[in-house]
Amino acid sequence: MTGVRRLTVAQALVAFLSRQYTERDGRRHRLIAAAWGIFGHGNVAGLGQALLESGTGPHPAASLSVSASLSASASAPGGPRSPSGPPLPYLQGRNEQAMVHAAVGYARQSRRLSAHAVTTSIGPGATNLVTGAALATVNRLPVLLLPGDVFATRPADPVLQQLEAVHAGDTTVNDTLRPVSRYFDRVTRPEALIPAALQAMRTLADPVETGAVTLALPQDVQTEAYDWPEEFFAERIWRVARSRPDLDALAEARRALTAARRPLIVAGGGVRHSEAEEALRALADATGVPVASTQAGKGSLPHDHPADVGGIGHTGTATADDLARTADLVIGVGTRWSDFTTASSTLFQNPAVRFVNVNVASFDAHKMAGLSVVADARAALAELTAALAGPAPAGQPAPAPAGPTGTPAGQSAPAPAGPADRVPRVHPAYEAEYRAAKDRWERRVDAAYAADDPAVVPTQPQVLGLLDSLVTGDDIVINAAGSLPGDLHKLWRARSADQYHVEYGYSCMGYEIPAAVGVGMAAPGRPVWALVGDGTYLMNPTEIVTAVQENVPIKVVILQNHGYASIGGLSESVGGERFGTAYRHRAPDGSYTGDPLPVDLAANAASLGLRVIRARTVGDLREALAEARASEVPTGVYIETATADTVSGAPPAQAWWDVPVAATATRPAAVRAREEYERSLAARRRHL
Repeated sequence: MTGVRRLTVAQALVAFLSRQYTERDGRRHRLIAAAWGIFGHGNVAGLGQALLESGTGPHPAASLSVSASLSASASAPGGPRSPSGPPLPYLQGRNEQAMVHAAVGYARQSRRLSAHAVTTSIGPGATNLVTGAALATVNRLPVLLLPGDVFATRPADPVLQQLEAVHAGDTTVNDTLRPVSRYFDRVTRPEALIPAALQAMRTLADPVETGAVTLALPQDVQTEAYDWPEEFFAERIWRVARSRPDLDALAEARRALTAARRPLIVAGGGVRHSEAEEALRALADATGVPVASTQAGKGSLPHDHPADVGGIGHTGTATADDLARTADLVIGVGTRWSDFTTASSTLFQNPAVRFVNVNVASFDAHKMAGLSVVADARAALAELTAALAGPAPAGQPAPAPAGPTGTPAGQSAPAPAGPADRVPRVHPAYEAEYRAAKDRWERRVDAAYAADDPAVVPTQPQVLGLLDSLVTGDDIVINAAGSLPGDLHKLWRARSADQYHVEYGYSCMGYEIPAAVGVGMAAPGRPVWALVGDGTYLMNPTEIVTAVQENVPIKVVILQNHGYASIGGLSESVGGERFGTAYRHRAPDGSYTGDPLPVDLAANAASLGLRVIRARTVGDLREALAEARASEVPTGVYIETATADTVSGAPPAQAWWDVPVAATATRPAAVRAREEYERSLAARRRHL
């Protein structure tokens, strides 16, 4: 008979989590590398006590910084572990949503192979997790949520913070996490933890299923003792397999690429998660096919690679969007084809355009009526490149170079057929076309970045340009919402595969600062920049305190433009006249058009422990950014930006985005906007 260990449910869960690992390409990673927690009556005596009991205060890595110890424990070659497992480090957060954002930042930087847990009390602590959970699931990033729940035994009903549902006695506020979780379970008996915990780990480690996972833990069950089989605490490895493509689908993708005259690759976040950057580069080098990128995929190729044509879609470059409009084959790699990428289904206008979708998830691989290649991105790209170099499949002629720019879709290319063992390459005229367009766009970036007068107040693009001139491939730049994602997608020159970190699946204001803390823990020693506007800063600055407490030396750039700049511009374009988007005093007519509010964000950030450098001009900012980059403590740079009315700003949108406009209105701005909206709608098509 196997042995048993008598522990509370919470103690058993902590012990179980400390023994879980992922493994990919022979490299082992700790699946749950740390636990964030804010304690209340719903978890303090359960998970709080269990984390203390497990030795998460002083532990063998206590002499290291938290970021260094987490990094050391998160990735290690396979080998024997201590019988009790390494301790599970505890991290103290200030806001429940922010703790999830920090965990998501850590998971993304760890390429989904390592994650964090987040525990909260019942009631508002649990419901504050919902936004972070939705962000994690939308972006396919793992996080384990462990909210406390009301008594399973119901000795008193209702208890403090319990929301009673008159239609169902077993419903609690934790049920709000069901639709935003990839797996949800409520552990109402001790023995139920075993299957629930195993299912939670399976989901977190599965690249197809991953996202937020919720185990709701009633506060009485957390403290209940049970005799647990020792096998439950055995070291367990969750292998992240590189699924290979179906050979028939691969052959069809090869035929499609060989026949295409104007192919285009769209790199999504799956390239990053799969560590497929080198495989993508090899395919681009061999074929000359240009590569555009979504927000999540930017950096898949470095900005100076000849085939990199920048961001695609509403926030994309003119180069990528013009290529998309005429492409006859689009190969999407690890993208879910959001409306920003497709310009609300108006971007891909070639009547003959077809799609090949390489994706580990069948759900995404079947979008756009594409040929579905369900596989790991790195495995699929490597095998496609190898297949292109091999002999043509039976019944297929040897590949010929693709036709020149003006060759109509379906017309034979005039160039003679090449040898069957040579990778087919796009026609030199097509390659020359997109490289020239890339050069033209780079000149537009230079113009937006230009900041030659050190005495002027910088625009937002000039702030990015000054940062661009300072960073190396080691730096990581984080953003999520406002006008910055559009400017970054169009302008930023990514130097490394993980430098560009823009969360645009959920585009959640308040993500940047906590995510920077998580990224800093996953990548100690690297400069991590959180770029935030004043609107985003006011949403969620609390984890500055955590960065100071743990000495994670993030760099926070606060751009003050007195309002919601992105939505202000959108409001103007749809006839909303920037209503409700400025941070200003009320004017006599009741509108928010008075003087700017006397809010000092720099002083606020400093009051939270951040070292803040104020900059007023281009010259000040250049020095402040350099000083912040060299700082070994959390440091902020505060700058009030100029509008683009008098100096060069970012290029406008190069593709449409569908935001419906009022069908009836009396105000002229809305009437004009509706007319423009109806003209834009005419370009929409369904890819069937």
